[in-house]
Amino acid sequence: ITIDRVVELFVTLQRQLQAAQEEIERLRRDRGVPPTETVSQPFSVRAEEQRQQARRGKPRKQKSRGGRKRTVEKVAQAARTEPVFPAGVPKADCWLSHTRVAWRIEKGQAVLVAYQVYRGPKSQYGKIPGVFGRSEFGIEIVLAVAFQVYEIGLSFDKTCLLMNFFQNLNLRKSQAEALMKRLAQRWEKEFDLLCMLLANSLVVHTDETGWSIKSVWAFLSEKARVILFCVPKDAETLKQILDPATFAGLLISDDAAIYANFTHAQKCWAHLLRKAIKLTILDPTNTEYRHLTDRLLEIYHAACRVQRDKRLSAAGRAEKVAAMDDEILELCFPMWVAELPPGEGLEDDYRRLCNEVVRLMLEKQLFSFVTTAAVQKPNGEIVTVSGTNNEAERVLRSPAQARDTGRTNKTLPGGRRQTVIVSVFESLRQYLSTFTLSGVIVEVGQWLKTGRSCFARLAEELGLSDGQLHGDRSSLLDRLIPLPDG
Repeated sequence: ITIDRVVELFVTLQRQLQAAQEEIERLRRDRGVPPTETVSQPFSVRAEEQRQQARRGKPRKQKSRGGRKRTVEKVAQAARTEPVFPAGVPKADCWLSHTRVAWRIEKGQAVLVAYQVYRGPKSQYGKIPGVFGRSEFGIEIVLAVAFQVYEIGLSFDKTCLLMNFFQNLNLRKSQAEALMKRLAQRWEKEFDLLCMLLANSLVVHTDETGWSIKSVWAFLSEKARVILFCVPKDAETLKQILDPATFAGLLISDDAAIYANFTHAQKCWAHLLRKAIKLTILDPTNTEYRHLTDRLLEIYHAACRVQRDKRLSAAGRAEKVAAMDDEILELCFPMWVAELPPGEGLEDDYRRLCNEVVRLMLEKQLFSFVTTAAVQKPNGEIVTVSGTNNEAERVLRSPAQARDTGRTNKTLPGGRRQTVIVSVFESLRQYLSTFTLSGVIVEVGQWLKTGRSCFARLAEELGLSDGQLHGDRSSLLDRLIPLPDG
C-alpha cells in the first residue's frame, strides 16, 4: 500500500467517524436524551458514607471486631515453648520475666513459638533470636514479605495470599504493611551508609525515569546500590548523592545535561547506537545513515576487544583509544565541520547525532571504559567496566512497568520506605555470594547479633566515617525525601 493510499484511507475514516458522531448527537436531541455528564467525585457506598459522616460531624460507629488476643491465648496456641536467657549471665541467677510469642518459618511452614524471656540481676533481658524488637514475626517472614513486595512487585494482598498458601501463615495486609514500615525505620542507618559507600566508589552507573511522584533514580556501583523513589530529577538531588565537584570515580550515564559537570565520565554507547539504528530503519535506502551505523558498531566492538585484550598495557590501550578517536573524527568530521543550522526530520537527527559523537570524543567520554581497570565487588567478583548504561536501565525496568500500570506508591512515606528497602536488598546482591532468602536471613541475623551490618564493616575497612557523608549529622534520607509535617 502506498503512502498516498494510506493517507486517503485515514482521511476517509476520519470523515466517517465525524459524521457518525454528528448523527448520534442529532438522535439524542430528537429524543430528548441529555448528554452524559462525567462525575468527578466517587459515588461508591463507602464514599457516600464518608460524606454523610462529614455532614453529621461525628464518626459513624464501627462494628467491634472482637479486639486483640491476649497473651495467654496466644501462648496456649503455641506449638512449643523455648527459654531465652540474657547473654553472659548464668541461668541460675535469672528468673522468668514474661512470655512472648512469635511466628517463625520452620521447614517451610509457619510455627507459633512461645519464648520465655528471663531477666538477670542487673535488669538484663534475654533477646529472642531473629526477631526485631517487640515484633511477633521472625526476620525470615519480614524479609520474605519485603522481597515479594519491593523486589518482585507484588501487592500486599497477593503477598499475604502467597504466605497463607505456601507457609500456612494467616498474615493480614495491615500487619504486612506495619512490618515493612518497621523494617524501613531500622534500615535507615544502612541507607545512609550505602550513600556514603556510593560516593566513594570507583564506578557508578546512573539513570532515571518518571514516577507517580516526581522521579525514580538509580545509582549502581561496585560497593552499593541506591534507588531513590519520589525524588526530583534536578542538580540538587544529584549533588546530594554524587557531588560533581568531589566525586573522583567514573560516572556512566546517558548524555543528559544534568550529568555534564563530571570530569571523569563514560557516555552510554547503547544510546548512540540506538539513535543510529533508528535512522537506518526509518530510511533504509540512505547510504550515509547505513555507513554511520555500521562504522559506529565496528568501532564499539573494536573498543570492547581492546578492553578484553589482557596483552595490552595501559599505554597500549591509550594508543588504541587514540586511534579509535581518529576513526570517530574521520567518520563524523564532514557533518561536524559543516556547522549546519537546525533543520527538520531525519536529516536534522543525523546532524545532531554526528555532532554529539564528535563532542563526546573531544571530551574523552566515549572510550573511558577501555582504559578504566576492572573493579571488585565485596563478594569477591571481578567485573569489567561497561561501555553502556544498560545495567541501570534494567534496574529501572520494573519501576517503569509499575508506573505504566498504576501500581506505584502514591505517598511520600511509601516512596521513602521503598527507597530504603530496595536499596538495601539491591546492595546485598553485591555482598552475598548467592543472593537467596537463606543467605539474606543469615546476614541480617548477624546484624541483630553484632549491631553492625556488612555495609558498616566495609566502611570501617575503607576508613570512612559519618562525617564524610554529611557534616551536619542530619540524615541524608530526610533531606532527599522529607516527610510532610504531621
